[in-house]
Amino acid sequence: MSRFRRVDKVDSLAGFKAAKTDAAVPYGLLKAARKSGQLNLCSRGLTEVPQNVYRLNADTPEEAQQDLAFGASDRWWEQTDLTKLLLSSNQLTRISDDIRLLAALTTLDLHDNQLSSLPSALGELQELQQLQLSHNQLTSLPVEVCTLKNLCSLTMQQNLLESLPEELGQLENLTELDVSNNHVKGLPSSLGCLTRLQKLNLCHNQLSCLPDSLGLLKGVKLLDCSNNQLTDVPASLSEMLALEQLYLRHNKLRLLPQLSAPALKELYVGNNQIEQFETEQLATLTAISVLELRDNKIKVLPEHITLLSTLTRLDLTNNDITTLPAALSLLPNLKVLLLEGNPLRGIRRDLLTKGTNELLKYLRGRIEEKPERADEGLGAMTLPSQARINEHKIKTLKLLEYSEQQADDIPDELFTAAAGQSVTAVNFSKNQLTSIPSRLVEFHSSLSDINLGFNRLNCFSPNICMLLQLRHIDLRNNQLSELPSEMKNLTRLSSIILNYNRFKSFPEVLYHIVTLETVLLGNNQVGAVDPSHLMKLTHLSTLDLSNNDLLNIPPELGLCSSLRCLSLEGNPFRTPRAAIVAKGTDAVLEYLRSRIPT
Repeated sequence: MSRFRRVDKVDSLAGFKAAKTDAAVPYGLLKAARKSGQLNLCSRGLTEVPQNVYRLNADTPEEAQQDLAFGASDRWWEQTDLTKLLLSSNQLTRISDDIRLLAALTTLDLHDNQLSSLPSALGELQELQQLQLSHNQLTSLPVEVCTLKNLCSLTMQQNLLESLPEELGQLENLTELDVSNNHVKGLPSSLGCLTRLQKLNLCHNQLSCLPDSLGLLKGVKLLDCSNNQLTDVPASLSEMLALEQLYLRHNKLRLLPQLSAPALKELYVGNNQIEQFETEQLATLTAISVLELRDNKIKVLPEHITLLSTLTRLDLTNNDITTLPAALSLLPNLKVLLLEGNPLRGIRRDLLTKGTNELLKYLRGRIEEKPERADEGLGAMTLPSQARINEHKIKTLKLLEYSEQQADDIPDELFTAAAGQSVTAVNFSKNQLTSIPSRLVEFHSSLSDINLGFNRLNCFSPNICMLLQLRHIDLRNNQLSELPSEMKNLTRLSSIILNYNRFKSFPEVLYHIVTLETVLLGNNQVGAVDPSHLMKLTHLSTLDLSNNDLLNIPPELGLCSSLRCLSLEGNPFRTPRAAIVAKGTDAVLEYLRSRIPT
């Protein structure tokens, strides 16, 4: 009886069913790829590419062998050539020469596999525009790849490359080249032939010098040479006229590079051996906004630092600076000044912790003020609180100041004196204000900077959201717990300081202000942050979440590639460990990215 039972289990319809092509690649997926021209085989545990993938457009589909009627959606003879093949996050050890059969490919993604070599047949994919090879075990790049005239993006980070072929310069349409995290010791001189290149990443290699031909790359906007062994940079870098961001962190530079790149906005030279920089070096940085000089050996800042009139962020952390030039306070756009870890003399420690505005105010006080004319003195008004209206500041600096008065409101006389003066900055800090003065809206067409720090504000008036020119808001040391949704109308806002308030979550409205560059939210009670929303803030470079209640740091936060300064210390999370946090932003972001599930 047992034998008959086994016979009953035989599939009597087996002869009518189509044979399976490959368990790892369902036939339906291949069928759909013939129609769409795209095939996604990521994260399928593949150890090799199935033959029927290579022959997708070469072999006649199975349904062509069957005597069946086809609807409009099943016409196999109307198939599309495969243009996009995604094979990332598998266990591939080789790619067959049969890859040449997919001659119409424009995108080939092979990143995160176990490839140690590539077939020369890749050179036959002349339509290829994107080739992703990162996170493999490649020791060399086939010279045939350099014949791909249409290639725009070539990413090879996290491999074992020791050199690049001289023929690399033949990739005349390349706009992005990433060879970071390899063992490259030298670059081919032909690199200068990549005249359409816009992004060049060479970080984490073993480069001791850069070729002079880099100066021919007139279109490069971002150049990253961090974590190498550079002792200097060629003068030809000054000829890179489009260069906006230059990263030279963690090298062996002794001098600040003298660059005349007219578009350079961000220069990062932290963790080098720079001891000084001269006036000539400053004079060439005509468009600089961010200057990072942390972890060097700088002892003195030149008085002519006022030449950096466009500077908004200056990082001098962990140097040997003992004194600060008072002229530093004259930089008109400086918003962030970092000085931790310097043996400064004559400046109280508590003053350093109060932030950039207070420090610059102190330095301004050290500058000998010019005596005012007699007629200006006659025009001064005295308020009931005995606080003098400085009409000179209102008229010449466009600054409305009423700070350190311990007042619970701002006298109307002050606003009256400033009427029609196109005030651009307001400083009402260190008072006892419980609400934002409503008359601020009178300056809606000009006001760009508000300092309301060190007050007792417990709500943020939506009326302030009518100040559409606002770029900077300082609300530190208040009692705020939320921000109004109307703030999304502040489409020019670049920095907001909310330290020492009562926020229990990251203010939702900030996710919608895409112009934000700096968000300081330290010393609150924030319990979570949404990285998917943060990634939309493509200009966000500084994020302070220190001393909050973050129990978990989402790994996706590592994908916020615009971040240059991320502060997380003082939170109760267990990972990343304190040792990683202490290494700085780059190490934290890299750790978080490594924890993202594939």
